[in-house]
Amino acid sequence: MKTMARSMYFLLLLLLNTTAFSQAPFEAVAAKPHPRLLLSKEEEGQLKNTIRQNADFEKLHRLILQTSDALCTAAPLEHKKIGKRLLSVSREAIRRIFFLSYSWRMTGDRKYLDAAQQQLRTIAAFDDWNPTHYLDVAEMTMAAAIGYDWLYDVLDADTRKKISTAILDKGIRTSTDTRYNYWLKVENNWNQVCNAGISYGAFAIFESAPEQCAPIISRAIASIKIPMKQYAPDGAYPEGYGYWSYGTTYNVFFLDALERLTGTDAGLSRSPGFMKTADYFQQMITPGGLPFNYADSGPGAEPNGAMFWFAQKLQRPSLAWNEFQYLHRSAKGLAYNRFLPAMLVWGRTLSQTGISAPTQLFWEGKGVSPVVMMRTSWTDPDALFLGFKAGTPFANHAHMDEGSFLFEADGIRWAMDLGMQNYESLESKGLNIWQRTQNSERWKVFRYTNFAHSTLTFDDSLQQMEGVTTIDRYSNRPGFSFAISDLSAVYSGQVKKTVRGVALKDQAYALIQDEVTTGNKAAKMQWRMLTPATVTVRSASEVLLKKEGKELLLKIVSDSPVVIKTWSTAPVNDYDAPNPGTVLVGFETTLPANSSSRFAVNLVPVKNRKKISNTVLPLEDWK
Repeated sequence: MKTMARSMYFLLLLLLNTTAFSQAPFEAVAAKPHPRLLLSKEEEGQLKNTIRQNADFEKLHRLILQTSDALCTAAPLEHKKIGKRLLSVSREAIRRIFFLSYSWRMTGDRKYLDAAQQQLRTIAAFDDWNPTHYLDVAEMTMAAAIGYDWLYDVLDADTRKKISTAILDKGIRTSTDTRYNYWLKVENNWNQVCNAGISYGAFAIFESAPEQCAPIISRAIASIKIPMKQYAPDGAYPEGYGYWSYGTTYNVFFLDALERLTGTDAGLSRSPGFMKTADYFQQMITPGGLPFNYADSGPGAEPNGAMFWFAQKLQRPSLAWNEFQYLHRSAKGLAYNRFLPAMLVWGRTLSQTGISAPTQLFWEGKGVSPVVMMRTSWTDPDALFLGFKAGTPFANHAHMDEGSFLFEADGIRWAMDLGMQNYESLESKGLNIWQRTQNSERWKVFRYTNFAHSTLTFDDSLQQMEGVTTIDRYSNRPGFSFAISDLSAVYSGQVKKTVRGVALKDQAYALIQDEVTTGNKAAKMQWRMLTPATVTVRSASEVLLKKEGKELLLKIVSDSPVVIKTWSTAPVNDYDAPNPGTVLVGFETTLPANSSSRFAVNLVPVKNRKKISNTVLPLEDWK
């Protein structure tokens, strides 16, 4: 009954907010000429001028044109689901229509217009856009909206009518069906993506159905506040790097359209932590150019157009530093980034000159999934980087990885994270990976458990899913930057207390230190680090890791005897993904009942081994 009461309260609050916002002067939207989303006709010249002056943007522009050339002869899209999802088709629709519409606007070449119209007619003719998995509808609506708006003046009347009707019937109207719109009250990326995608449809066809479009926009303003609260207080996104790219990018699309077409973003950008989240995303990229990919994040990185939006809004060009570094290195794979034109659109006011490297070497973010990132340089590819996370396995897309860390040195990722596994590969085997209870099937998947992460395990047990951990203390002092988290909550019932500290010492090596207190029973403890390196045991307390001609010394200092071990990452179950080229290295020990033990593990590039300190300070003395 309490759950029902809360749901009714939320729906009433949402209705009241929607009613209030629907009185806003949305009439101005109908008066805006097409194209009205992202880039007006008057702004085209500015973009073309930026492309001429910026070699990286010129490269991106040419890539979009070349890709659009290939898309002109691509086979038509088909309404073909993978499992329960049509999502791959929706995303490909965005890519094709966004690229082709951009190419038409920048060149005036009729072939791009004809191809874009064909793509629009194809998706308009689909029986539905798969509302049972509503992300599919949201992204398809976004695709249709961009094409409809950007090509409005040159679309033939029949195509224009078909697309407008499809946006209204297959997009907007389905979003009012309570069988499909539960995302209105969730606090994760679904809310951001669905509200933005459907709102783009409403903005695009506003003048043809104002009485239906205005409430959709008002509703989105009220609803999207829910996930935007998750950025507080510092901008750390609870779902990690990969879903930041998804949820935050769509959130930015919505704010951009709202402000552009109504003159205000309704105060949404002032939501605590939201404008700070650009720093989080930037700091998540390591010296090797890869992300700190905890939770359901993939291992790769690519430039993100939303960072250009933040850089422009905050007047901080250095926020685009990582994006330009990607563009300098390679354009490989960018042709498949469906939002690539947005990078040029939002970056058109930035020039390469004056974009300097960030200066902040230490970043700490609180929130649902608190993290710390520390490094020794932004410009040295061999710099040290140490990422550390706390939080809870109960967070959306989270793993049992509390206390895990990632470490890079000499251009090598020595301590890594496997990241996400393809959802369909698990769902097709009958696993329900979205239920979050201690004994749910999600925790039968190797990659999701603490067994696969660089953290602690006691008595071969899982972390406690409802445990919540925080970053309790930290310091950004260059000679000894550190973070400490009391992890006891996720090991409740296994040991009495567990505290982990991680540090960069003397800008030369990393230190991972654990202090464990047992209760009235003994406990078998495993200290694991996931690595792509080859492992050689040198002594009872030293392991040498080698990769690509570089070497790292793993040196253990403890007041309890340990046995160095490795654990295979090969799948045990037929649904687990293979993890080639990886191994878990660490040690095992048995902790007596009612005892306290300290373990310090130094991760030292061999060239810096003479800098190792033999002194082990208790965590309470880390200052």
